[in-house]
Amino acid sequence: MEKFFKLKERGSTVNREIVAGITTFLAMSYILAVNPNILSGSGMNWESIFTATAISSAIATLVMAFCANLPVALAPGLGLNAFFTYTVVLGMGCTWQFALTAVLLEGVLFIILSLVGIREAIIKSIPVSLRKAVAVGIGLFITLIGLANAGIVGTDTGTLIGFENLNLSHTSALVAVLGLIITIVLFIMNVPGSILIGIALTTVIGIPFGVTTIPENWAPFSVPKAPHLFQFEWSNVFTLKFFVVFFTFLFTDMFDTIGTLMGVAEQANLKDKEGNIINAKQALLSDAIGTVAGACLGTSTVTSFVESTSGVAAGGRTGLTSVVTAIMFLLALFLSPLFALVPSAATAPALIFVGFLMMRSITTINFKDPTEGIPAFITIMVMPFSYSIAKGISWGVIAYVISKVAGKKSREIPFVTWVLAAIFVADIIFEAVK
Repeated sequence: MEKFFKLKERGSTVNREIVAGITTFLAMSYILAVNPNILSGSGMNWESIFTATAISSAIATLVMAFCANLPVALAPGLGLNAFFTYTVVLGMGCTWQFALTAVLLEGVLFIILSLVGIREAIIKSIPVSLRKAVAVGIGLFITLIGLANAGIVGTDTGTLIGFENLNLSHTSALVAVLGLIITIVLFIMNVPGSILIGIALTTVIGIPFGVTTIPENWAPFSVPKAPHLFQFEWSNVFTLKFFVVFFTFLFTDMFDTIGTLMGVAEQANLKDKEGNIINAKQALLSDAIGTVAGACLGTSTVTSFVESTSGVAAGGRTGLTSVVTAIMFLLALFLSPLFALVPSAATAPALIFVGFLMMRSITTINFKDPTEGIPAFITIMVMPFSYSIAKGISWGVIAYVISKVAGKKSREIPFVTWVLAAIFVADIIFEAVK
């Protein structure tokens, strides 16, 4: 185990990796409920989607562990599942089998692009300052997710977004704030597994507040239902509608994954001498395999999860973290009622705290040079405000090209970065006129 995962080389231990893997799972376990809730709106069976979500997440995360040796967990992505149900099925009138076919072929193309190194080349073409900005932007993004999940911030405050009043009627927010205080204190006191302990204690604290609910006749075990296996529709794959759906899945998945991997690598310092992500090609291939597996099992695009940063914050540095997370997903098949007890108010403090940890990359960005600082700022700003990692990358790359040209430093722009900027501009125009 030591030789395979290189624990000593990366400054980690088995115990630390186990804690990190459980922490990552708890931080992203909400997907086991959220994904079936969203996809069932397309006409699919809720329990079958739950099974598909757990199994596809485990498969993809195990591939990441053994192929890339990175502490990155994967699961059906939020946003992509909403596009699947609300746009493709309910909005465009397509069947869910049609949507699954688009997801499958997107995954197949990603496998090809990963094997030939195109996706890896895209990562390397993103300037170092933007890679650091991506980590910071993701930190703010997941902080916002945590705040919103706990009900600490909302849109009914008389402003675009604001803090809710922390009174007894907002018990979820109160419990989350208490959990955040516990996590901060434990971290400052250098308590091992402070984030995981914070999640557990917050779950317990939530019981008297009614935030953590234990149903009557509750039992920790359940029997999983068979997933929707190989439910595809091939009759419309050469239509214009199919290609629009296909490329939307493709574009969003690609840059969400790239952004997540850059953020995790920056936080865990899993980079080579040139500042590139360790085993990036294998990581991208793992993501693509996960998407294909997910489509075959009956779920939307499987992608790398930004919540992996919570496991990294807990000390995870190798694929052993991912192995533990994958095992937790498999256990969830039979212990779903147990994991369902952990409320979003308990995982929210972990996400908020990880936001702080990821902010530390901002100190290494050269804001004195406006051609570096302005694109970094745009990247950081857009991610939380657009609620999209992909949009943060696209606007940051466009801003980088504009800034370098304006600063008469166009020679510093790599060729692939020019190409990406052109593609991003074309995508913005396409979205504006469609």
